[in-house]
Amino acid sequence: MKFLPISFLILALATATALAYDPSPLQDICVATDDLESGVFVNGKFCKDLKQATADDFQFLGLNTLGISMARIDFAPGSLNPPHTHPRGTEVLVVVEGTILVGFVTSDQLNNTLFTKVPYKGDVFVFPIGLIHFQLNIGNTYALAFSGLSSQNPRLITIANAVFEAKAPISADVLTKAFQLDKKVVDYLEAQFWYDNN
Repeated sequence: MKFLPISFLILALATATALAYDPSPLQDICVATDDLESGVFVNGKFCKDLKQATADDFQFLGLNTLGISMARIDFAPGSLNPPHTHPRGTEVLVVVEGTILVGFVTSDQLNNTLFTKVPYKGDVFVFPIGLIHFQLNIGNTYALAFSGLSSQNPRLITIANAVFEAKAPISADVLTKAFQLDKKVVDYLEAQFWYDNN
């Protein structure tokens, strides 16, 4: 019987952790605004005055604090949205135009299996929460996709940037062993300009 209170504590902590995703909105709408003078600060965001909201606000800006987010992705021929992860959100990608190769890698639970596909116009592809994924325009024309994420703040970690452009650099000993690379290759990679695709 003396272990019963500890069991309840562990169960309560596990439940709290499982439910600790995005916070619930504090009001029905919070249309994002850059106007800090007339905006109202809600859930960590500046919102347009509710009385000033119009139907035109309920496109991208209207998603603010509602637990989801969206992005438009324009791909030049041959361009890549490099391997990255969203630690707090599942992503669904809708192809509007072009030919895009998409893929993600599972965790070691499934032996780091790669799933890839070339979805066609109107097709949807899902990237599970936290898994490394990418999109590559393999066509000769521009491509367009819309991405929806299951979090108002899914975050973005681009793998190459995080590893080779960390502020303070990761030890070359760690990187040479982790990636089985020569130190000269690690030095070369750390010297590259890793672009910010946020």
